[in-house]
Amino acid sequence: MVEEEEVPIHGKVVDEQESEGKGGIHGCVCAPVHWFRMLATEMHWSFVFGVVVVYGISQGLGGALARVGTDYYFKDVQKVQPSESQIFSGIIQIPWIVKPAWGILTDVVPVLGYHRRPYFIFAGLLGVFSMLFLSVHKRLHLFFALLSLTGGSAGVAIADVTVDACVATKSGSHPLLAADMQSLCALSSSIGALVGFSFSGILVHLIGPVGVLGLLTLPAGLVLTVGIVLKEPKTPDFAYGQVTQKFIDAAKAMWTTLKCPEVWRPCMYMYLSIALSLNINQGMFYWLTDAEAGPSFSKQTIGYIYSFGSVGALLGAILYQYGLKNYSFRDLCFWTQLLFGLSGMLDLALVLRLNLKLGIPDSLFVVIDASVSQLIARLKWMPLLVLSSKLCPPGIEGTLFALLMSIDNAGILSSSWGGGLLLHLLKVTRTKFDNLWLAILVRNLSRICPLCLLFLIPRSDPNSNILPNEILDAEAAETLETENIELASLVDNGDGRCVSRPR
Repeated sequence: MVEEEEVPIHGKVVDEQESEGKGGIHGCVCAPVHWFRMLATEMHWSFVFGVVVVYGISQGLGGALARVGTDYYFKDVQKVQPSESQIFSGIIQIPWIVKPAWGILTDVVPVLGYHRRPYFIFAGLLGVFSMLFLSVHKRLHLFFALLSLTGGSAGVAIADVTVDACVATKSGSHPLLAADMQSLCALSSSIGALVGFSFSGILVHLIGPVGVLGLLTLPAGLVLTVGIVLKEPKTPDFAYGQVTQKFIDAAKAMWTTLKCPEVWRPCMYMYLSIALSLNINQGMFYWLTDAEAGPSFSKQTIGYIYSFGSVGALLGAILYQYGLKNYSFRDLCFWTQLLFGLSGMLDLALVLRLNLKLGIPDSLFVVIDASVSQLIARLKWMPLLVLSSKLCPPGIEGTLFALLMSIDNAGILSSSWGGGLLLHLLKVTRTKFDNLWLAILVRNLSRICPLCLLFLIPRSDPNSNILPNEILDAEAAETLETENIELASLVDNGDGRCVSRPR
């Protein structure tokens, strides 16, 4: 009954927000303030604080600092080869592959009567201790450095799962605010990443990569604070003996759905389209910063380049939302995958120094390269994200979506390790980049290979049902008989983040 009374309040607040936002420049400035105030009033300020901290500060700003700091840490402190750095980058992302495990724990195993707060606290403590341990040891052994970085990544992943669970819960109790919550997630992540990348290079220059990684204790500490201040009802007398049965029921439901050809075929395409797009970013990073024949960019410049890439990704999401979202999945996947392969030719032109022959300076060309590549990568990712949501039947949509996102993260891991192997086979090292152009060419060709697998993608558009009626009817009937295990918390894009959404 309380939730039914809150919906008209939202309408009233929205009306007031719209009326106050009609004041020209003053309205444009005040509208975001009124919007935040409305969200804080409707869903409690601690929830809004948690979303901003996890998506904006932990994943956005912290993720940007971690990206640049880790790249320079492996290159300048650990002094590993590009191929090794590529492999290690994949290892650090392993906690994101097991996100369904984190999500099931937060949904079905409360701690001291709370489903969310203890997991925020655990995620924050894990991040603080991992990054603190790394930062106080200037010459840490590579194994322990990897362990610390992976622990920090696990802290961010657990916080991501937990805040998504909060968003899912609020979306159910405040359906009219569901779109506003997703906008809050995306806006926080985008602004945080843009700010983080803008200052990342400067900070690496001033305090070094170890110091920058040490700064990540601050976002982790804020996540810990979220666990302390978050308003959450307590679950009394939880029957822990039912946990095993809940796990079994979720596994059976997912297996039944995955056996359906309408589900496993797109899943196979999503994994292969990502895994075949070999990731050789570390080879390019070493060339951009160290190669004698390369541009030898400074740390500040690298940070600015990444920030322009985040702007391109944001523009890609906007372009999809307002111009491409109603096209069929197969058509979009064809053109975006083709453009994704062609965009890699910009890297080839840069390494072969063709841009200088055309009179385009390296700094301008790399900014164009980063912006275009990230824009197309986001356009490639968005229809796959929407398709994943369409593959989830009622009752286990959160659980299955989490599994699909884990499959995508497994593809990212395979891509990273495959790229590391390619760099090793072509003998691209810290000082030898003679075959980097060949690695880029192979990478570009591998990006086009998924075009041969488009038959796995349905021709339908995002507004039509993909799952057969028997699956939908069976899951709907089962939902009426058994308790639903809701894991919409497990949504992740990579880029980080919320279905709303690396990476």
